[in-house]
Amino acid sequence: MAHGTRSARGSFGMDRATRTLTVAAIDSVPVFREGLSAVVSRTPGLRWAGHAGSHHAGIQMCEQLRPDLVLVDSALDPHGHLTRLLAESHPMLMIIALIDGPQRTTDYLVTIFSAGAHGALPRAAEPRQLADGIRRTYVERRFTDPALAPLVPAQRASEAGALQRPHMPLSRREYQVLQLIAEGMENSAVADTLFLSVETVRTHVKSILRKLSARDRTHAVTKAFRSGLLVVSPADRNQQNGERSPQR
Repeated sequence: MAHGTRSARGSFGMDRATRTLTVAAIDSVPVFREGLSAVVSRTPGLRWAGHAGSHHAGIQMCEQLRPDLVLVDSALDPHGHLTRLLAESHPMLMIIALIDGPQRTTDYLVTIFSAGAHGALPRAAEPRQLADGIRRTYVERRFTDPALAPLVPAQRASEAGALQRPHMPLSRREYQVLQLIAEGMENSAVADTLFLSVETVRTHVKSILRKLSARDRTHAVTKAFRSGLLVVSPADRNQQNGERSPQR
């Protein structure tokens, strides 16, 4: 579920009175979201808009709260699908990938910039480093933290990764529906969550099955996970293993 607050804002989420840059995050680890919120909230010129812990909740959050910039945990978007959907749906939204673990590679940076990301910061960035990266990304519209710069090819990432643009066979709404189906929801629950009619959800499900060449809902979810279209969040993976979510 997405969490945040609305305020009287001008175009593209800017506060009319203070011109404050509104920042949101999509991250599955609660303690990390709280840390991001604390850093943003105490930084002059930035305001915390809200957070979400999953793909579908993140998409809804950006639709409802219209932040200027969103921070996305790379572990939640290892193939750039979420970034691509957000970039296509919200052309004025600045997207920063928080890079960590297996995604700290040249291939991933090329993929994420090709998908529409505007910035890349280490997930373990210091507070001042994070705040500076947010500002620079918004002003310059393309920023890579110096700690990650050696991984970026000399050619612009968007050009170098043109042939590696992540393939997303589903529409934004179909992707949300598939996410909720994967969480075990029936059509009526999906409809309630996304504020759609049950008939509309059925139509989306039929389209999902056709596009994924799936026999039924279970088969569609299985194929989506195997292909990387759906991912298990770090928090869910740790719960399955009986571990506590790490602080990264």
